[in-house]
Amino acid sequence: MSDEELAKDLGLLSALTIGIGTMIGAGIFVLPGVAASTAGPIVVVSFVIGGLIAMVNALSVSELGTAMPKAGGGYYYVNRALGPLFGSIAGLGDWMGLAFASAFYSIGFGQYLTTLLPIPDILFLSDIQVGALIAGTVFVGVNYIGAKETGGVQTVIVTILLSILALFAIQGWLSFDVGTLLSDGGLTPLGYGAILPGTALIFVSFLGYAKIATVAEELKNPGRNLPIAVIGSVAIVTVVYAVLVSILLGVVPWPELSQTAPLTQATQVAFPGGLTGVAVTVVTLGALLATASSANASILASARINFAMGRDRIVTNWLNEIHPSYATPYRSIVLTGAMIIVFIAMLGQDIEVLAKAASVLHLVVYALMNAALIVFRETDPDYDPVFTVPLYPFTPILGMVLSIGLLAFVGQRELFLSAVFIVVAFGWYFGYARNRADGQGLLGKHILDRGGDLPSPVVDAAASVAPDGTTEDMETPTTMVALSNPRTEHSLVALAAALAKHDSGQLLAVHVIQVPNQTPLAAAANQRERISEMSGQLLANARTDAEELGVPIETRTILSHEGLDEVFDAARSHDVDRLIMGHRGTRLAGSRAEGTLDELMHNLPCDVLVLDERGFNPSEILLPTAGGHSSDLSAEVARALQQTVDARVSILHVTDNPPTGQNFIEGWATDHGLDEAELLVETGDVETAIGRAATDRTLVIVGATERGLLSRIIGGSLTLSVLDDLETTVLLAERPHDRSLLERLLG
Repeated sequence: MSDEELAKDLGLLSALTIGIGTMIGAGIFVLPGVAASTAGPIVVVSFVIGGLIAMVNALSVSELGTAMPKAGGGYYYVNRALGPLFGSIAGLGDWMGLAFASAFYSIGFGQYLTTLLPIPDILFLSDIQVGALIAGTVFVGVNYIGAKETGGVQTVIVTILLSILALFAIQGWLSFDVGTLLSDGGLTPLGYGAILPGTALIFVSFLGYAKIATVAEELKNPGRNLPIAVIGSVAIVTVVYAVLVSILLGVVPWPELSQTAPLTQATQVAFPGGLTGVAVTVVTLGALLATASSANASILASARINFAMGRDRIVTNWLNEIHPSYATPYRSIVLTGAMIIVFIAMLGQDIEVLAKAASVLHLVVYALMNAALIVFRETDPDYDPVFTVPLYPFTPILGMVLSIGLLAFVGQRELFLSAVFIVVAFGWYFGYARNRADGQGLLGKHILDRGGDLPSPVVDAAASVAPDGTTEDMETPTTMVALSNPRTEHSLVALAAALAKHDSGQLLAVHVIQVPNQTPLAAAANQRERISEMSGQLLANARTDAEELGVPIETRTILSHEGLDEVFDAARSHDVDRLIMGHRGTRLAGSRAEGTLDELMHNLPCDVLVLDERGFNPSEILLPTAGGHSSDLSAEVARALQQTVDARVSILHVTDNPPTGQNFIEGWATDHGLDEAELLVETGDVETAIGRAATDRTLVIVGATERGLLSRIIGGSLTLSVLDDLETTVLLAERPHDRSLLERLLG
């Protein structure tokens, strides 16, 4: 079964509401009473400090997310920068942290549910825990069968919640009493030293913004929308928390504020008698909606993290098996759900433990993410974020210090839990993941590459934790094949497999199913049986062909409103080395693989090879060259086919000066490792010479022209004018390179 992907369809508003909706549930509806009992009225400052710490981390999340909009969020960044050991800690920490957070949200749901319905105690479980278990089971079941909060639904939920909270804020402000706020000891009855323990407790209220990064692959224009959504959601929620918690404490004295349903209690006090019942019901329903939304979003995010870890072999990909009917990673969801149920049953009578455990694990991940940002900046020349944190490196260093420093205030039980978790994560890596993970982190590679310049203990430590067989860079070259037609599938895969085998690489076969703009992608995804039948056989044939040729292959089906553009986006997102696609269905601009507008606005994502539909027989190759930029790629392809399938290569150069042409072609062949090729020097018309030389050949490989768009529109194109008339199969090769707009227009 091939993996399926959705194109980028989440807009800025949807991303913003994902963060706000996840955070707003805990901070207002669940924690104010518990937090006030810990810190007193000064707990408002605890919320503000929590927001500031979250904001510093949000800046780093935004930079990493715009550089690498990948599923998995924090795990992906840490694993790539620091290596699979720290990737194991980050991935398992994020996963367990989300399970604790989901249990916490479920308890919050149970607290408000018991104010509406009588729920009995069962055995050692309180009525709140029973309600939470019911809720948690429902949330897991909803994710199991595949219903999820889309961006549109989340926007509606957040709009409803903010409307309810705005009404409460208005009426609560009318009932606000400074005397109530300052009663029982003033602002700091428990001392200023209670502020940071309060922050450690309520930090779980700020975890939602990081979930935006886990859906970064689905964001439209992530370079712009992701930082706005991440930073904006933290800023909005911090203000909302500060205002509403202040109002709560000015309506109900802090020692009396309910630790189970604080907003319901404050609503009963703030609203006049005739409206009390309606207001309480509305607020309670809002609390149920908020906590349900937060729990569901956390379970959904955990499945994405498991997918990313399975892809990197940190955990078994068995967890990511897709349900045949519901098309969900049901095993991952069931395992996460089982942990949530256990946490509710064993720890649900002390909500502080759940809140702090979730905070601790996420704080560890945030510290590692800040470290990852520094590693990317210092070691990766290809790291190119659209958004960059201000005051680098001060900002990520501050993020690490604040995240680790806050751990000192969470309490001994939670610190013990975090220590046990880190030990377990270390054990998991050395006992399972190390023998399976196939990628070295940038930090480890940087240390090992400079072993002679660094202290030997540092080098020895990096080597001792490196994945087996990856003390050097073992990144596998990837050739992507864009498939659309069963008639051309075998030829494209055969070409791709020959090149991948030469590079000791792997294949990625992608089938882009273009959906009309009038049809929402989510609606198209619901037609899963038809899509699977349409795409499954095509990709199954590709897998069979690749396996027969001895080349590893992965497959993807992508739903998109675009065609060629989505192929290029997929090549970029999967970081492939070359892209192979068929001639029919591509919008060739002159003799280039880009469309006309693409050529003006963008560069190709990688090396691109376009094969026509006349089959693939590389036994006799003609390689015309005039020494252009993309002719280097043509030579690489010809050399690879020569070495893997014993192709006979003939190089053709057309010139008005044969002696000079002979010197050129001999030097060019030597420079490109084609000394055994037959060399042909012709005079006269280029198109005629190519047509004549191609007569006895089975494949013509041509590098894309360097001529600009307007010059080719006016003067025609060599590639289209002569090669379309050949009976020989044509392979167009183009290597990306930077060109100014003037060069693109005029050549």
